[in-house]
Amino acid sequence: MPGVGPRSAERIALWMVGARDNKPEQIARAITDTRQSIRSCKLCGFFAAGEICDICADSSRSTELLCVVEQATDILPLEKTNAFRGRYHSLGGKISPLDHIGPDDLRIKELLERVDQEKITEIIFALPADVEGESTTSYIVDLLKNKQVNLTRIARGIPAGGGLESADELTLSAALSGRTKL
Repeated sequence: MPGVGPRSAERIALWMVGARDNKPEQIARAITDTRQSIRSCKLCGFFAAGEICDICADSSRSTELLCVVEQATDILPLEKTNAFRGRYHSLGGKISPLDHIGPDDLRIKELLERVDQEKITEIIFALPADVEGESTTSYIVDLLKNKQVNLTRIARGIPAGGGLESADELTLSAALSGRTKL
């Protein structure tokens, strides 16, 4: 499991083997139930119990602002800031030729469809400040250059090569409010 080192894994395994109650089975059921009930939101790609997630279903959020992120998990630190009240779009990755990931492997087509169907006035790019993140941003900006939408990016402050998951709320909040036009 991610984030569990060898010593923690050993302690967990010993606890499961030695447990005299049904806690290990309860945990196993909870994991199975979660895997079966949580899916990707059909609009943004975030986690949802139904067709669309709570963020997309929230009528109080701005439908004109769209923040593009690499992974669905990148939405979590942005939401913790309470600085962004628009909607999101997770690409499901970034263009990476060395890893054999091209534009067709990402949710770029879905993003373009949203721009055509929804009344989006600004797209904020919150992709990593690395080579793949920059090339993915440039690729999408090129596809959107003839659309009537403002294209911005979050302000720098996240270390080069770093992802949103490692940034604190203050840095993310300042990055959102200091975004620049592309």
